[in-house]
Amino acid sequence: MAGLRSRAGAPSGRRRALAAAFTVLPLLLLTCCVRCVESSKPSNIIVVLADDQDVQLGGMMPIKKTKALIGAAGATFVNAFTVTPLCCPSRSSILTGRYPHNHEVRNNSLTGNCSSALWQKGPEAEAFPIYLSKQKYQTFFAGKYLNQEVKSALALLVHYLRVSGPVQLHSQYGKKEVGDVAHVPPGWDQWHALVGNSQYYNYTLSVNGKAEKHGDSYEKDYLTDLIVNRSLRFLDDRSPQHPFFLMLSPPAPHSPWMAAPQYQKMFSDVQAPRDGSFNKLGKDKHWLLRQPVNPMPNSSINFLDDAYRKRWQTLLSVDDMVEMLVKKLDSMKELDNTYIFYTSDNGYHTGQFSLPIDKRQLYEFDIRIPLMVRGPGIKPNQTLQAPVLNIDLAPTILDISGVNLSTVNVDGQSFLAQMAPSLRNGTARPFFLVEYTGEGHPTTDPACPKLGPGLSQCFPDCVCEDAYNNTYACVRTLDSKNNLQYCEFADSESFVEVYNLTSDPHQLENIVKKVDPTILQAMNQRLIKLQSCVGDSCRNID
Repeated sequence: MAGLRSRAGAPSGRRRALAAAFTVLPLLLLTCCVRCVESSKPSNIIVVLADDQDVQLGGMMPIKKTKALIGAAGATFVNAFTVTPLCCPSRSSILTGRYPHNHEVRNNSLTGNCSSALWQKGPEAEAFPIYLSKQKYQTFFAGKYLNQEVKSALALLVHYLRVSGPVQLHSQYGKKEVGDVAHVPPGWDQWHALVGNSQYYNYTLSVNGKAEKHGDSYEKDYLTDLIVNRSLRFLDDRSPQHPFFLMLSPPAPHSPWMAAPQYQKMFSDVQAPRDGSFNKLGKDKHWLLRQPVNPMPNSSINFLDDAYRKRWQTLLSVDDMVEMLVKKLDSMKELDNTYIFYTSDNGYHTGQFSLPIDKRQLYEFDIRIPLMVRGPGIKPNQTLQAPVLNIDLAPTILDISGVNLSTVNVDGQSFLAQMAPSLRNGTARPFFLVEYTGEGHPTTDPACPKLGPGLSQCFPDCVCEDAYNNTYACVRTLDSKNNLQYCEFADSESFVEVYNLTSDPHQLENIVKKVDPTILQAMNQRLIKLQSCVGDSCRNID
């Protein structure tokens, strides 16, 4: 009887097992489907965009954690350039993937099309966030967007030296005539944009189209910290079903150089680098470079050293920002599926050719920018030599997101293939365009009557920031054989500057009079083609 019960029970056990299997099977299938969806979800993307951070003069030294968490964990591009060395046109190039002659933002002024109605109706309506939104990305922006000049950093020098001089006061993002803070560019789900130029305290944000005023409390208002804290909140609130894109644009290391309290005594023994062009007169260079007093007075050099230290101090909070982001992504188990870009809008100078502080010039210290990237498929500790441009960021981001680049109007090219060895069949450009349109005043500056009209900034010792005739276009050539720069100025002299950066890395000697005229003619023809290029033609010029 026992045996009979056993034999009779066997089928019953199998039935229970089969029933259990059918109960578990849907759960297994559901789990597999979820994993399939997760694995097919496009990668997340984060861009950290610093403001005025150089690479040529030691600007990367303070951000040790960032270099370890992004550069050492991925790729560092040692030949990254901006196509225009000033905030508003450069940021416009980043957003659109276009040269300034195609997005038509020429400088930081409203007449230069910065944050203008024309920008909003045209290039901004075709910027890369719109494509990401169509790809179901959840998008977030915080920090400085586009600015027009509010108060030049050189005005700080005026205050420091206790001299008076004209200070340009223009509007910027948030101007009433172009939508006020209610204007939220298309493509952004969460918008926390600074009204105006870089500030650390006492500023206004446009938070999804509504004004939000901030004071001078470090805990509540310090902008770099606020940006990262709000980005972390966005990550907590996002939908896990869709990828995310974050663009974090801190004020550092732009003036007014206000470091977090815990960092204000750092780098006390650091001074501005005395490199090859420091405090040298640009006697063979364009008009603006021939004006500064040389040698610089001690008061200017002391100011430079102080400014340099403060710039480094502000970057320590950006370094903390990157660390917090990486830790958050790791805790969310999203780090391995997220591309993180670190870059800047332009470089900077601190005393080179006796120009105390600013950008806007064609030289390496102003046009070279940092660029580090980590993410899926990027092997760690890569140092990549191929030239890349800030107009390449938009197509690279869209390439990651799965957008068909042939449907997008960009002048740049994706460098995703250069970073991922399995994709490395992309071609690097041997030359590219750098262009800028100078700003100025139509009347003579009373502080510098001998120089006449046209200067944007000028003070008694001729600390000259910009001028109408600081308008130029350059061909920068960089490949295994050539390291050259050829520039033409739109001025009364039709001035030309040529540099061999292999033998003259500090650009001390303008060799235009030593170069074979046939070579100059060839460079001129290449420049003409680049200045009129659009889209594919910018990438296919011989």
